[in-house]
Amino acid sequence: MSLSEFALIERFFTGLGAERGDVTLGCGDDAALVEVGGTTLALAVDTMIEDVHFPADAPPASIGHKLLAVNLSDLAAMGAEPAWALLALTLPAVDENWLTAMRGGLDALARSHGLALIGGDTTRGERLTASLFVGGPVDNPLRRDGARPGDVLWVSGWPGEAAAGLACWQAGERGDDVAPLIERLHRPTPRIALGRALRGLATAAVDVSDGLLADAAHLCERSGVAATVRAADVPLSPALAARGGAALDYALSGGDDYELLFTAPADAGEALRRRAADAGVAVTPVGVITAGAAAVTLVGADGAPLAAGRTGYRHFDGTGE
Repeated sequence: MSLSEFALIERFFTGLGAERGDVTLGCGDDAALVEVGGTTLALAVDTMIEDVHFPADAPPASIGHKLLAVNLSDLAAMGAEPAWALLALTLPAVDENWLTAMRGGLDALARSHGLALIGGDTTRGERLTASLFVGGPVDNPLRRDGARPGDVLWVSGWPGEAAAGLACWQAGERGDDVAPLIERLHRPTPRIALGRALRGLATAAVDVSDGLLADAAHLCERSGVAATVRAADVPLSPALAARGGAALDYALSGGDDYELLFTAPADAGEALRRRAADAGVAVTPVGVITAGAAAVTLVGADGAPLAAGRTGYRHFDGTGE
């Protein structure tokens, strides 16, 4: 069996290089944290590969948008403010029309968040691949390792829409009824404002890139706790609910949502909803943090354990865990 993404990072890259006093958080979270001149900076990088992270026939403007959105989502999970980006782009060939459209999608989202592209690298290769490094300042950053027993587990927005959108796109569905799902696939919304609003209130946070259950497990592992997720409380958008019996599986196990999954004290619900409303996004309590070995238990309305068909995306076999 191949190593998981996180086992690979831990074995080969954690602790690599010199120990530096200005690094306050290294490998293992949504972004690294470093101190520069009295300012804490959050730094993150993500890579997208054609036919792995986006369909080859995806609109080029949406590829530019998504490339930045997935990176901004890492900053959102830390409560950071976007500022700078570096782009590394590998192209099979130069298509000026494609590049113009892709640039437009990237530029529009960057401007909306006050982010500047300040450099990068371009190369030629067999498959379209794009990596983006982003950074920005943060005060009182969110981390994955702060959840405590008794905390409530919350999720923002509508998980599962992007995974359902991918299934629709691959099946050739393009009707108005699936348009919201496809939009979430191609143009995810990074929850930057919500991440900032959660600082000082949430105890831990992670963005939902691999799936709600999978990312809940990542948060639990870093915090040294367990979690119970109530299937009946997981929010389903009208467009997703219309997919019938598959809707809950998409919401629990579908990746690419880039919502925020976070924990907060049990008495923080009113303040959380108020801050989330000010940030323009709904938040829903979906579970509770408990003591125990890092694990996530899915339960039904009666509290009895349920078996999840899969938990989320695995980067080195492309399947659900």
